[in-house]
This record gives sequence, structure tokens and C-alpha cells, in this order.
Amino acid sequence: MAKAEGDPRDLVKLTHDKLSVDTVSDSVTCPSCGAISIFIGTTRNSFEGMKVVQLEYEAYIPMAESELRKIYTDIRARWPTVRHICVHHRLGVVPVTEASVVIGISSPHRGDSLEAVQYCIDTLKATVPIWKKEVYEADESCWKENKECQWT
Repeated sequence: MAKAEGDPRDLVKLTHDKLSVDTVSDSVTCPSCGAISIFIGTTRNSFEGMKVVQLEYEAYIPMAESELRKIYTDIRARWPTVRHICVHHRLGVVPVTEASVVIGISSPHRGDSLEAVQYCIDTLKATVPIWKKEVYEADESCWKENKECQWT
């Protein structure tokens, strides 16, 4: 379904609900764009030999939304052809194989949207106050530090 051009959209959603790749993709669809790049970060079942059963995310929502908007501003400065940007991040419990983050970016050509998606996830992990706890099968858990994080 073709969508009207309209103004560029910068969308953020932090939610306890299961994430939908289709919703993110639809939100960045644009008739003038030949590329929609999507990144999906999922919960994997192991870390350093320990069996992971789920992740738990917490966020300082107002600051997380503000930091994401700063990332969007940077993306638009670096890749001016980017049309729409959407980040949905899950909070609370995220079981193995489910998505914790979905990023969608549209642009007229693939190069800009692919580079912008990588920049977005890398910068999100480094600057956005969203914290992750891994819960292991052995009834243990561990809050994880992002290697990219600037404040640790």
C-alpha cells in the first residue's frame, strides 16, 4: 500500500508489548524510497557458555526518547537522503528468539539506509539509557554492560 510522502517521520516506541517488524517497516514506507533497511535484535539462548532463558530491559523513558531523537538528528545530518526513521525497543521480559529492538530506516537508495541503520544501533547501545539483565537457566542473572556504552 503506497503512502503519501508527507514530512519525514522520526518515530520512537518503548513498550512492554511484543514488537512487530511489519509495523516498523510500514511506518517507514515511502513512495520515493527504494530502500528500507531493518535491523532486528533478538534474544539469543547463550552467553559465554551459560544458557540464557530471557532478557529483562529497563529504561529511563524520557531520557531514552531524548537520546534517540539526538541519534535521529545525527543520522539526518550524515545521510540527508534518509526519509523516515523508526525505533521500537522492548522493555520488561524478552524471551529467547523474540525481538528486543527493531530499527527501520528508509531512503531513496540502499547505501544510506544500510549505513544509517548500523550507526543507529551502534549509537543506541552506546548512549541510550536502556539497561539489560540476562537471566540464566541456573537461576542466576546478570545486568549487562554494553561495551559501546560511554558512561561506564
